[in-house]
Amino acid sequence: MKSSILIIYTGGTIGMKTDAETGALIPFDFSAIYEEFPSLKRLNVDIEVQTMSPVIDSSNVTPDNWLTLARMIRDNYARYDGFVVLHGTDTMSYTASALSFLLEDLAKPVVFTGSQIPIGVLRTDGRENLITAIEIAGARDGDRPIVPEVSLYFQNRLFRANRTTKRSAEALSAFRSNNYPPLAEVGVNISYIRPAIMQPEQIPSDPTRLRIADHLADDVAVIKLFPGMTEQVLRAMFSASNLRAVVLETFGAGNAPTTPWFIEVLQEAISRGIFIVNITQCGSGSVSMSLYDTGLRLQKIGVLCGHDMTTEAAVTKLMYVLGKGLSAEETYRLLSRPLRGEFTL
Repeated sequence: MKSSILIIYTGGTIGMKTDAETGALIPFDFSAIYEEFPSLKRLNVDIEVQTMSPVIDSSNVTPDNWLTLARMIRDNYARYDGFVVLHGTDTMSYTASALSFLLEDLAKPVVFTGSQIPIGVLRTDGRENLITAIEIAGARDGDRPIVPEVSLYFQNRLFRANRTTKRSAEALSAFRSNNYPPLAEVGVNISYIRPAIMQPEQIPSDPTRLRIADHLADDVAVIKLFPGMTEQVLRAMFSASNLRAVVLETFGAGNAPTTPWFIEVLQEAISRGIFIVNITQCGSGSVSMSLYDTGLRLQKIGVLCGHDMTTEAAVTKLMYVLGKGLSAEETYRLLSRPLRGEFTL
């Protein structure tokens, strides 16, 4: 039995091809995908395409775009076995992380991909990324999908979406997942790393329906510490109007200055109801707030440990949880535990 796949094109480099007459890059017509890529007919899938209107440059993506994309998947959930989302690479990890939280009882594959080179260029990486993403979205064990979570496929590797970050503006292996293993390695065959793949905690009572969140908070900030940051600058950052949460990128294993004014600024912010999540600004590794005195001080005043979360996951998780409008205690509880495999305890 063929799997049915919906491709959702949101914009980005992958959707461009060279005009034969002018040589300029023009939008690719994904509705004619079988004409452009006849080899897709050999896959055991039926493909349909929808294009987000208007398409977006990924540098302009907003939480409203994420909510629109979540609704598109929800509204088509019963008709398809899997989804492939084509997205610009610059903010793909943010969008894919956001969707991992927004799609609350997901039990089907949602695979993000894109390209560094336009799909209409001879050397494009988009062709292989697209074809393999479609194959992964349609892969099944009997009547169950192999990868029923939000993932990101790029250059021969499939990652959990909310564990990724863009690592290079030029390399074809544009994304990395330093703190979590790939869900699949792709060579001659697709080798799935099954223990790494997240399965639904419970099968929905109605597998044709998808529950999604309908609101994201946008009053979140990211503060990256650096030697020489002054009290005046930090206070200005925390004094932003309507600020509700901060992702604090600290040094090493979650370390920060121990000067009294620094702790005082954070403590004052927490007393005003601002949630602060501590993540490391290192490319890999985890925050351990019980390892050094500075971490213990942060923990004591109520700073949340972000463990090995990426900035992308921390930002979008805060937007998602704060968007629920819960009590401070329930918000703290949800922020303190992994919801979609976004960090390792």
